[in-house]
Amino acid sequence: MDNPIRLHWLDPRDPQQPFPPAHLAMRDPNGLLAIGGDLSVPRLIRAYSQGIFPWYNPDEPILWWSPDPRAVLIPSDLYVSSSLRKSIRRGNYAVTLDTAFRDVLTQCSGPRSRSRGTWLGAEMRDAYTQLHGRGYAHSVEVWRAGELVGGLYGVALGRVFFGESMFSREDDASKIALYWLCQQLIAWDFGLIDCQVGSAHLKSLGATDVSRERFLNLLRAAVSRPPRTGVWRFDIAAPSSREHPAP
Repeated sequence: MDNPIRLHWLDPRDPQQPFPPAHLAMRDPNGLLAIGGDLSVPRLIRAYSQGIFPWYNPDEPILWWSPDPRAVLIPSDLYVSSSLRKSIRRGNYAVTLDTAFRDVLTQCSGPRSRSRGTWLGAEMRDAYTQLHGRGYAHSVEVWRAGELVGGLYGVALGRVFFGESMFSREDDASKIALYWLCQQLIAWDFGLIDCQVGSAHLKSLGATDVSRERFLNLLRAAVSRPPRTGVWRFDIAAPSSREHPAP
């Protein structure tokens, strides 16, 4: 058999249990590598550092993935359309970092026509909140008139940002969040944003597909660099809450 089904079982009692090599991931469904385990901080950090991420519905066991190809975005390669540039320049918003992490998770967990629906269940939200509390997970928030209208969150290890999800309640709000995140990541010398699974929407923003082998080589170099943990704050000239107060 060309691709036998041999899912690796992770023991939830052993958060230090190693993951199988990514090249053992299934081809169909693309990238499924392991099942089980838990969402403890040590296991999640180990997973992300090896190019593996959890993705499952709330009524399923934990599933771990490492797809091939992998969608990535170089922060300096973000494509800014003329309409998005106008929205950015309009400046009728505030953008913050790590100000409303849990609220961003809640908004990202809502059902949407694009992306991964309601995959972000309570267990996942609690896990990423723990990562945030340890300084590894971060959010970007976009505010208008004191209301949260868009944002995104992800995990940072070394000098790579693993994008997890984004949301918009107004036109271009999530893209504005991504734009300012990219500007800050460039200033901090982050060379890679992991977008996980490619889509037409991600490609329209400048993301490209690379082989899993290429991604893992980029990842190893990026995660070996000095990390930027703790609470993030902009140190570039982003639209601030001084002009547009956020709660």
